[in-house]
Amino acid sequence: MVTSNMEIMKIFWFMVIVVNINANETNDVKQIFEQHEVVSDVVPYAPNRFLKVTYPNNLEVKAGIELTPTQVKSQPLVEWEADPDTFYALIMTDPDAPSRNAPKFREFKHWLVGNIPGNDVTKGEVLSAYVGSGPPKNTGLHRYVFLLYKQNGKLEFDETRVGNNSREERPKFSASNFATKYSLGHPIEGNFYQAQWDEYVPVVHKQLSGN
Repeated sequence: MVTSNMEIMKIFWFMVIVVNINANETNDVKQIFEQHEVVSDVVPYAPNRFLKVTYPNNLEVKAGIELTPTQVKSQPLVEWEADPDTFYALIMTDPDAPSRNAPKFREFKHWLVGNIPGNDVTKGEVLSAYVGSGPPKNTGLHRYVFLLYKQNGKLEFDETRVGNNSREERPKFSASNFATKYSLGHPIEGNFYQAQWDEYVPVVHKQLSGN
C-alpha cells in the first residue's frame, strides 16, 4: 500500500510539473506574439505553443530571431506533437509586405499546406509552394510567421494552387480569413523569425517572376 501511495504521488507531481511547463510556454508565446504585434497584425489570439521550425544546418527558429534570406532559402523541417489520425494546416506568412511601415500587400503568403496527416508535411496538400524571404531593400525587418491549425477532418480546398515560381494569389493573403473560411479556429502552435534584405533577395524575386 505504501508503494502504491508513493507511485500515486509521483504521478501527481509529474502532472503538476507538466501543467506548469505548458502554462509557462503558453505565457511565453502570448507575450512575444503580442510584443512583436503578430497578435493583431496576423492573428487575433496567440497560439498556446511554439512550433518547432528548423532550417538546414540545424538552424532552429527562435521566436523573433533575425535570420537572413540566404539562410531560409530552402524549405524548413516543421515538427509538432500530432495525433496521427488528425489533419493539420500549415501557414507561413509575411504581414510586412512591402514594408512594416506601409504594408499595402499585407499579408504575403510564403507557404500553405493543408490536409497534413499527423505531422508529415511531405504528405500534405500543397496549396502554395514554399518560397523563402524576399524583403525589398531598405524596408527594414519583416516578420515571417508560421501558424499551425488543427483541421476538423480532411478538407476540400478551393484555393488556387501556386508553384514556387509564381506570385499569383500570394499578396493580400489573410491567415485569419483562411482559418475562418475553413473553420480552423485559432492556431494551436506558431513561431516566427525576422529578416531584412541581403544579396540573395534578387534571386527570390527572379524566381517569383517565373524565370
